[in-house]
Amino acid sequence: MKTRIGSVADLPGEGQAREFDCAGRLVCVARVNGQLSAMDNVCPHRGGPLGTGVIDDGKLICPWHGWQFDPFTGKSIQIPDAGVALYRLFVEGDDVFVEV
Repeated sequence: MKTRIGSVADLPGEGQAREFDCAGRLVCVARVNGQLSAMDNVCPHRGGPLGTGVIDDGKLICPWHGWQFDPFTGKSIQIPDAGVALYRLFVEGDDVFVEV
């Protein structure tokens, strides 16, 4: 289901992440090296909010316990078999949509 999450002006800046409500589910959108990524906002380790984390060396870092994720594969750096779901992100004009 494709859902509008905001406008282009709402998107995070370079090297940042942000939480967005997507039909009642929180989605993390990150911008790394000019590319946008949308993923599940819940860290599989202890449920930390990934959208309030930071980007360091191209990895999204959970603010609770420091787990790191590749924003384009969803894979955890600590435990490669663990990870978060990725979602398709669309920019159409000034509107931003995520398909969950």
